[in-house]
Amino acid sequence: MEALTPAERRGAVIVVALLAIGAGHDLWRASRPLPTAVPDVVPPVRASAQAIGPAGPAALSTSMPESSTPAGRVDLNRATARELDALPGIGPVLAARIIDHRERAGRFRRIEDLLAVRGIGPRLFERLRTRVTVAVSPADTTR
Repeated sequence: MEALTPAERRGAVIVVALLAIGAGHDLWRASRPLPTAVPDVVPPVRASAQAIGPAGPAALSTSMPESSTPAGRVDLNRATARELDALPGIGPVLAARIIDHRERAGRFRRIEDLLAVRGIGPRLFERLRTRVTVAVSPADTTR
């Protein structure tokens, strides 16, 4: 068996060095704790009797956003871009596309209509299925 040429030796040294650097990086990443996500928690607002006004304490019970349903789902027909952006797999661009589709094509009648939005495929739709809803309006039930 013949010996390696100087160029082949240099190439082998570079490959071994890159492998060592990669292994060192992997060990370094494994020794570090995973970053934990900081929850988006909004502290409760204390309201005085004057701030509540004539409606009384019942006015505080309507603090849920209009586009959220009691089950925590987001209504596709009323959601803002910010609320859509908070959904998993939806960024600001896709949220804007959903709103644009809603304005061009009209209300969503069922959640499967979300598949007509460019950028939402079957995999993303399955992730969103349990987090979105479509409120039935009286106009939809007469058809």
